[in-house]
Amino acid sequence: MVLKFLLEKEFKQIFRDPFVPRLILFMPVMMLIVMPWAANQEIKNIRLSVVDHDHSSYSVRLINKVIASGYFLLEDVSASNDEALRSIESGKADIILEIQPEFEKDLIKSRVANVMISANAVNGTKGGLGSGYLSAIMNDFATDLTTEWGLNAGQGVTSAIQIVPHNRYNIYMDYKVFMVPALVVMLLTMIAGFLPALNIVGEKEAGTIEQMNVTPVKRLTFIIGKLIPYWVIGFGILTICFILAALIYGLTPAGNLLTIYLYASIYILVVSGLGLVISNYSDTMQQAMFVMFFFMLILILLSGLFTPVSSMPDWAQWIAKVNPLSYFIQVMRSVYLKGSGIMELLPQLFALCGFALVFNVWAIFSYRKSS
Repeated sequence: MVLKFLLEKEFKQIFRDPFVPRLILFMPVMMLIVMPWAANQEIKNIRLSVVDHDHSSYSVRLINKVIASGYFLLEDVSASNDEALRSIESGKADIILEIQPEFEKDLIKSRVANVMISANAVNGTKGGLGSGYLSAIMNDFATDLTTEWGLNAGQGVTSAIQIVPHNRYNIYMDYKVFMVPALVVMLLTMIAGFLPALNIVGEKEAGTIEQMNVTPVKRLTFIIGKLIPYWVIGFGILTICFILAALIYGLTPAGNLLTIYLYASIYILVVSGLGLVISNYSDTMQQAMFVMFFFMLILILLSGLFTPVSSMPDWAQWIAKVNPLSYFIQVMRSVYLKGSGIMELLPQLFALCGFALVFNVWAIFSYRKSS
């Protein structure tokens, strides 16, 4: 019964300010319309899976040249394309270089050989640039062979290697398809994080928090009463984003929509709990905003939103391991573009549950209630 009245108070307080409903509605609209057109960045440490059907001196030489470029990390050498695809689906590899049978024989005999590049385009930036890097290396390798054979372009010789790209999960390499699911996560983070952070501080400045402190309401009940409204608002924002993504970009999840809602229900508790922790330690609205902005900036930049985590320095990758935003971005992109299910995303589920438990328990014990 007490929780019912707390929730009623919270919703009235949230919607008493006409700016908040407008923020909840217009921020997702503007973010999804403007931000997906963001620019690319250079990618390194692209994990490569090699399928060598030829096992010749030329194929080994080609593989060595690719690795020596500095852009690729050899993750594994697979026996078949299906085995290499499993590496991509599990997240171990980003791109596949498949060398066809009789590669050396075709080069020597007809001066033309086939190579297939299969890129994981869930991360459109990494997939596109990785394919481009491989193509450039192939052209350089073909030039080296042409020079060795004493041929030149003036004799009308065609390229020694023909490249057939094949992009998985994002066939047309549309960068917006890669960005939209991650932007949805960023929106949830900002709204479900900032609003709770400013809520308790607003009550402190208004003096209404003192009235709550002298009531018999327990700290657990008080924090739950603060979390549930933003949990509901977060689901509303998520639904708005799904509708906008479908209407504007024609983008719908390849996987089960309920999987996203399940992970979102946990993630909203994570960022709302973080916001409540910050508000508990802040005395003014300005202080809460600056502290929350500081953490949001770090979470967003080290989440893999724009730059893949694997391309960051080692110290940044370690920080990303304790960044809840990076885990939910992985979930959104995997479900939206690959159709992944809960079983494939169990590590992310455990990580988000851990973050939710830590932040909300912290919020309960850091709330200084005087009775």
